[in-house]
Amino acid sequence: MIVIGLMSGTSADGVDVALCDIGGHPGDMRVELLSGATFVYEREMRERILASCDPNSSGVDQIADLHVDLAELFADCALSAIIEAGINAGQVDLIGSHGQTLWHNVLPSGRVNVSLQIVEAAVLAERTGITTINNFRARDIAAGGQGAPLTSFVDWLLLRHPQHWRAVQNIGGMGNVTFLPPLSDETSEPIAFDTGPGNALLDIAVSQISQGAMTYDRGGHYARQGRVNEEWLEELLRHPYYERDYPKTTGRETFGTAAALSLIAEAKSRGLEDAEIIATLTALTATNIADAYRRFAPAPIREVILGGGGRHNPVMVGMLRQLLAPAVVMTHEDIGMDSDFKEALVFAVLAYETWHNRPATLPALTGARGASVLGSITPGANYADLLRATWL
Repeated sequence: MIVIGLMSGTSADGVDVALCDIGGHPGDMRVELLSGATFVYEREMRERILASCDPNSSGVDQIADLHVDLAELFADCALSAIIEAGINAGQVDLIGSHGQTLWHNVLPSGRVNVSLQIVEAAVLAERTGITTINNFRARDIAAGGQGAPLTSFVDWLLLRHPQHWRAVQNIGGMGNVTFLPPLSDETSEPIAFDTGPGNALLDIAVSQISQGAMTYDRGGHYARQGRVNEEWLEELLRHPYYERDYPKTTGRETFGTAAALSLIAEAKSRGLEDAEIIATLTALTATNIADAYRRFAPAPIREVILGGGGRHNPVMVGMLRQLLAPAVVMTHEDIGMDSDFKEALVFAVLAYETWHNRPATLPALTGARGASVLGSITPGANYADLLRATWL
């Protein structure tokens, strides 16, 4: 099947589109990325998204408008990617849309009771004519799970090493990890959870410090000029999230704009220079990841496969290599996968599994009572033909 995956992450940088050819079933699955494209948000749209993530700056009318406006944009991105790939929309079987997370509600107990992703699937199906699957997190949450990280199921399917334990570490707005047992281990289960803030605090701090001229620390520009304030870092690492046992997830509700602005004000009161603030927040991400491995890895980790925007920050990657040694830190490219479109590819695979009525998560990954078939199906113009081709 030809399946498109659409992804906009916690950092709200833009829409990633992965056009994939998928066949087989778990245990014998073939996934090929035919093409990928990234469509960066215009500044106004990014500001609308980030404002809608903040209860102090959002309203139901703004969210409702954004729900539809983003869907129109997602549809345009999907159709543009199809044209760029040299095919037509009639050749695409499914769209798997993650949408845009606005709110991931973690209760004091650590249980997640709701995770809100917007982008109206009806608009996607209507504009493209392609049957669309979205709302992937809700069913897992209903079954008592965290609804995340969903990428871990595809890690389990595609990225296990024959002989040794691997960690697949994503550093997007939040960081998340999957600890994968080797294929030779038939008894151990994978473990997955959010390690804590990835780039979210860092990006907001850079935007504030640069007065909007930069939205992230490109090339580690600020971090490499600064000194890590070890005393402040030690205090930041006392946040109770890091000590909480897995399964656990987090988001901008805890490590978002309000938290970042509060940290900047605290750092300024301590007399820290701008570069020191960014260096210390960079070290916070690297150190909370390493700390999570120390606390929760079930076996020695031989390889770490790094993905997400954080892998482009050489200062952060250097810190991780030092903190995670002797584990080898590599990227998805080192194992033949495109890091830039990994998460979009994941939602193509999840849509494929949903269409075939198969669970697309494991209880060991999210803490759910059982494995669930995920997502909601919105028929497109190709729906009847797709049913006949798949099931009749």
